[in-house]
Parts: sequence; C-alpha cells; structure tokens
Amino acid sequence: MMASSQPEATNVAAGGHQSLNDGGNSLSFSSVTPQKLPHLTDYLVHLQPRSNPLDQNPFFHPTDGFYLTSSDIILRQVVYDLSATFLSPSSHRAYHRAGPRNQIFFDPSTTKVAIVTCGGLCPGMNTVIRELVIGLWELYGVRQIYGIKAGYRGFYSTDPVELNPKIVHNWHRKGGTVLETSRGGFDLTKIVDAIQHRGFNQVYIIGGDGTMRGAVKIFEEICRRKLYVGVAGIPKTVDNDVGIIDRSFGFQTAVEMAQEAIHAAHVEAESAVNGIGLVKLMGRSTGHIALHATLSSRDVDCCLIPEMEFYLEGKGGLFEFLEKKLRENGHAVLVVAEGSGQDMIPRSDNQREEKDESGNPVFLDVGPWLKSELNKWWARDHPDELFTVKYIDPTYMIRAVPANATDNLYCTLLAHSAIHGVMAGYTGFVSGPINGNYAYIPLEEVAQAKNEVNTMDHKWAWVRSVTNQPDFVRT
Repeated sequence: MMASSQPEATNVAAGGHQSLNDGGNSLSFSSVTPQKLPHLTDYLVHLQPRSNPLDQNPFFHPTDGFYLTSSDIILRQVVYDLSATFLSPSSHRAYHRAGPRNQIFFDPSTTKVAIVTCGGLCPGMNTVIRELVIGLWELYGVRQIYGIKAGYRGFYSTDPVELNPKIVHNWHRKGGTVLETSRGGFDLTKIVDAIQHRGFNQVYIIGGDGTMRGAVKIFEEICRRKLYVGVAGIPKTVDNDVGIIDRSFGFQTAVEMAQEAIHAAHVEAESAVNGIGLVKLMGRSTGHIALHATLSSRDVDCCLIPEMEFYLEGKGGLFEFLEKKLRENGHAVLVVAEGSGQDMIPRSDNQREEKDESGNPVFLDVGPWLKSELNKWWARDHPDELFTVKYIDPTYMIRAVPANATDNLYCTLLAHSAIHGVMAGYTGFVSGPINGNYAYIPLEEVAQAKNEVNTMDHKWAWVRSVTNQPDFVRT
C-alpha cells in the first residue's frame, strides 16, 4: 500500500512523547504536561477518596475508558507549522480532560451546594442552573442544593433558596435567570464567611470576566482558611470574549437573534430613499457578535468592531464608503458593536473616569452618536436630498431570550463537566471546550485571558470580502 503523504501525529499522554512528521522534517515534543489543576488535597492532606456512586447508578455501566485519569488531556494548540524549526514550550500547553473520575472526595449524603449567577443576562443561564441541579441530584445523589439570589451580594444579604429537579424542571425554557442577578456587591470577607457559616462545600459560580476574577479571590480565600469547599466557575458572556475556551454559552443564540434585527434594518433601509439601517449589537471589548452576524446575514454593508479603528470624514472614511453604497444600491446596512468608536465620541472629564458597578469603564452609546453624525453629514453635503437613518438596538431582546438548541446542549455539557470535576476534588477551575473537547482550566488563567477578534486572520478577511468595506487605514 502506498504511504500517505499527509502529516502524521502520534497520540499524546501526560508526560509522554509526541512527534510530528511531515515526511522529511521531523519535530518532537519531549513531554506534554497538563496545567496544574488545584485539588482539595493540596491543603486538606488527610482527605480520603471514596468510590464514585456512578458505579451503582442503574443508568450507567462503567467499563474500561469510562472514568478519566490524569493522563487524559486536551492540547490547547492543535494546528502546527511543520516547516518551523522550533516550537516553543507554550505550544505544548495542555489541560486535564473533563469527565467523571473513579474516585470522589465528597459524601453526596452530606454535601451542600450553592449556585450563583452574577452580572448581565445571557441566553442559557437558567439551563446551566437546571443542569447543575439535575446532574448533582440524579448522577451523584446530592440532595442539599441551594440557589443564591441576586448575585454575589446574595451570599450575605438574602437567604438561599432550596432547589430540586421538580422546581427547575422547566427553567431551560425561560430567558434570564430565575435566581436573579446583579452587578457589584463583591465583599470577599462577607461572601466567604457566609459560605463557611452556612456549611456550603461546593460553590458553582456563573458569570463573566469580572465574576471570574471575583471567583479567583473566593477560591484563594477558601484555600487560605483551609475550608472543605470546592469552587467551579462557569464562564458566561454573550460577547464571547472569554479566552482559552472555544466559545461561551449563549453566543450562538445571540448571533441567531441578531439576524432578526439586521433583517429589519435591511427592510427599513431598502424601503426608504437613501435609507441607512443602523444596528448596534453587544460587544464592549470584542466584536464577535457583530462579526458572526455580518457573515451569517449577508445583508450588511459595513461592520464596525472595537478591535478595528475607523474614521468618518475624508478619503477611505465611512462617509465616503456609505455614499458610494447609496449611489449604487439606494440603501445600506451598518452594524456597529457597542464598544466601537469610543475614542471618537466626545465625553466630559467625569465621563472619562466613570465606572459601572462591576468596575468596567462606562461606555458612551455609539448608536445614537453615529446616527447623529450620519444625519449631520448628509444635511451638510446633500441638503436637498432625502435621507433616513433607521436605528435599531436589540440588546435586551437578544440577552433575555432562552437558549437555542445548540446552546442548551452546550450548557448541559458545561454543567455536568463542572460537577464531575468538583466531585473528584478539583477546585478553582473552569469547565469549557478546547478544540471541541471539554477540559478543566485553572480559574486564574480564564480570568486573565481575553478572546479578541484577530483582524489579521481569515475570518475578518471574509467580512471584508462580504461587505467590500474599506480597511480604514489612512493614506
């Protein structure tokens, strides 16, 4: 049989050997070691493991390969340039694979669980809560499960609410979070005191980057006090700006809902003389929703995102491009992410220093500002011609809807992955997909990582190809 000319890669186990061969230039990795994952036994050295109750669960039949071990890992990077003469150690980074272990470090009959949602709304929050409850109850037999209302402040300001499968049965069909949420309210001492005094020994924290930074502090304080408490984060951000993982839950639903707003803007613009449909989509620091909605819609003439600077006046500017589109087609559709153009919008000294309850800079509203600038431009340069800007801001419509089928499945896998990890004694981690496989990632790494749009890659080139928009590079 003729030998394949395709590159070959050997399987990798923790501490093992990997080689990549392109038929003439061979590269080797002497070892691949997964990132250190915190474990309760790091500071509770006398904690003893017990058999996993899945052994007795009638719906499971554990066989060889069912339980994962420390040698089951996920490579962070799976694409390599075999022509390179050197691969840095960072390209070998790996994480422990998510899933059940044959030993656990909690007694389900005495385990007490807290689940909290923090920050803004996102499709799928209720699904994650539901699946955490169902998974803990049905897989491991945990019966003391509580929801913390109103975000971090709920740990010390309200009584927890008891949860069970009957209560959460239909929650996946609801938008928002039944547990309620809030921004801010992070008081580390009060939160950990409440966890300790109420006897919680598993805490599942659902939230965005600010919430994950708070989760790191909670985990560190729990370690300092040597509490018998496992902490898991489930990253939530509709903007898809969480780093390392493939995507955040709710993102696909958000892109799907954004299509409705873009379609409405297209109809409005097409039905007017010199009509422009302007749609503002979520994306404070990253433009993933705007980018994916643009590629999915094909009705968008220009997409503006925070990662790309743009300008209005002059050759190669936005106004010149839109005038060309209006002369050619009689209408245009413009999508802008909320974090775009912030350096162009006039703001007072007080506005420059203003922060929201989560500590994020307060953004000025790019939508109304851009609409005003468009109207001023046309009135100045074409005072005798009709012109209409139809502005649509679907932010709260997108955030508040239930998750679609894809995100619902994703939320289930996230929740169950987190449960398996905490029951196995891991703590201070986030569960999430890396290259399509679910892994456990140290909380601190996720809290520090960002997922920005790379305007130099093929995906942004596709946006430019679909819209024919300028690159906004001044000549």
